[in-house]
Amino acid sequence: MAAVLPLARLPRTCQTRLTGSQMLKTHYCGDLRKEHVGQEVTVAGWVHRRRDHGGLIFIDLRDRRGLVQVVFHPDDAPETHEIAGDVRSEFVLSVTGEVAARKEGTENSDMPTGEIEVRARKLEVLNEAKTPPFPINEETEVEELLRLRYRYLDLRRERMQRNLRLRDKTTIFIRKFLHERDFTEIETPILTNSTPEGARDYLVPSRMQPGSFYALPQSPQQYKQLLMVAGVERYFQIARCARDEDLRADRQPDFTQLDLEMSFATEEDVLSLFEELFSGLVEDVRPDLKYVSPFPRITYEESMRRFGTDKPDLRYGMELFDISDLAGSSEFGVFRNAVESGGAVEGICVPGGTEFSRKDIDSLTTFVQGLGAKGLVSIGILGQPGSLDEEGIRSPVAKYLALDLVEAAAKRSDAKQGDLLLLVAGEGGKPKLEPGSSSRVRPSLDGLRREVAARLKLADPQMLHYAFITEFPLVEWDEDEERWDALHHLFVAPMEEDLHYFETDPGRIRSRAYDTICNGEELGSGSVRIYRREMLERVLHMLGMDDAEAQKRYGHMLEAFEYGAPPHAGFAPGIDRIVAQLAQEEDIREVIAFPKTKSGAEPMTGAPFAVTEEQLRVLGISVVKQPE
Repeated sequence: MAAVLPLARLPRTCQTRLTGSQMLKTHYCGDLRKEHVGQEVTVAGWVHRRRDHGGLIFIDLRDRRGLVQVVFHPDDAPETHEIAGDVRSEFVLSVTGEVAARKEGTENSDMPTGEIEVRARKLEVLNEAKTPPFPINEETEVEELLRLRYRYLDLRRERMQRNLRLRDKTTIFIRKFLHERDFTEIETPILTNSTPEGARDYLVPSRMQPGSFYALPQSPQQYKQLLMVAGVERYFQIARCARDEDLRADRQPDFTQLDLEMSFATEEDVLSLFEELFSGLVEDVRPDLKYVSPFPRITYEESMRRFGTDKPDLRYGMELFDISDLAGSSEFGVFRNAVESGGAVEGICVPGGTEFSRKDIDSLTTFVQGLGAKGLVSIGILGQPGSLDEEGIRSPVAKYLALDLVEAAAKRSDAKQGDLLLLVAGEGGKPKLEPGSSSRVRPSLDGLRREVAARLKLADPQMLHYAFITEFPLVEWDEDEERWDALHHLFVAPMEEDLHYFETDPGRIRSRAYDTICNGEELGSGSVRIYRREMLERVLHMLGMDDAEAQKRYGHMLEAFEYGAPPHAGFAPGIDRIVAQLAQEEDIREVIAFPKTKSGAEPMTGAPFAVTEEQLRVLGISVVKQPE
């Protein structure tokens, strides 16, 4: 007896006809072509659009594969035509009829099925539909809360269907890619223990152990390292995670990440693997997009100096330049005072920016003030750099600026005639990560750089510019708690050559951590891990934990490292962010089937919601109402 292959494994050409005694369709709407002309078919789906042309009724029927035009003729099937007269948008239909070629001149080149139509012989209304709260058959702007309230309708729209299919293709590619390289997919627990690093945990009460709580995993960090101790060597999973943190366009309370760990691996092994993965992914699912190869590798210090951020958009220039060494002796008090207080004067050069109006510059000033800068100094380069005179510059503070200072700024920024210098001065403070620069100068210039690039449309929307950022600081100073915190997490290995800073200057310790960035967004983080007990204890002590707390929180890890833990490294890029960029969506909610709002609510189901007193009593929990 011949083996029967499941439908999903059949070649595409075999999938155009469905079989089975209970099937309400023989073909997908979007699969019908000229080669089906003359065949009787049964198609089923949703009414996308209905048109009544003086007797003839035309319906575009939609299913997961696309649209097909169905024609109802009063002479061919009077009863069917009568039923079709009552059909409305989003009704669910099953239609049986003959595939026919459209008359010459009536073909629709915008539809893959535009050369044919189905002439209906039989129509069954499988379900009626109320008028949708927003159009399904056109891409119109719809208020977000309304979209999420009726997400099951929003997902019917072509854009959302396309995004869901793209996400599916992405995860299929990732799994195939990693399985071909001998990785083993392993699931790790959803209910785990709470750890103090990172964002706040979502807690789950234990009924069987009243007063005790599980935590939802922010990442399977400890479990994947323990799998390396267990001898798995190459692990991955498409992991569900949760973090209780403030939300924005690239964050959700619960999210999905590709979690991966490799034993006996260095930074180079991990970064090379992921460059191959991302390159192959683009070529497989979005071959119409471009990407830069090889991926640039930029140290954290270089990235902060050149772009003011650890996730720069590399699709355009406008790199930061620093004139702090010259501004300290300037007659312009704003510059001089900033440098004398230990701050900095840095800026960007806007190509052709002298075309900006006074209103444009005022709006940019307001913009950077919203980012924490005190103001913005503009200098238009009207003359030729290298031979500037007073007529060659334009600035509201021109009378305070020495020409040699402007010439130096023009040279350091590689400015040309017609360019605009935009400078920010910041007073000294105690920056957490970028010593030598005011704590607000670089973040303000990073935001300004992005804003100017958006206004001038400098970024190629068809380009995915991946890069790796390396050598992050191991720790950052928490001014509120007055202690050191792990910048990524506390299992990141420090660089060997910086170990002597542990007791003298922890802020100077570089880590063996790395990020993947693309088009100004962080896609994921990873690192070479600590795998020796004594090194983990040293880090925990630096973070302020005594032996008792370290044992309570991480005793299982400390003990595991005593049983022959191998060197290992890993990475965890976000699936939601990867797919959003491939889909060219600005918000990850557009590639998640059922996302939350920025307040963490789900309008469709009403989550989160209050539970009953009985549910709380069983769990041994009482709720204290917060004062309004």
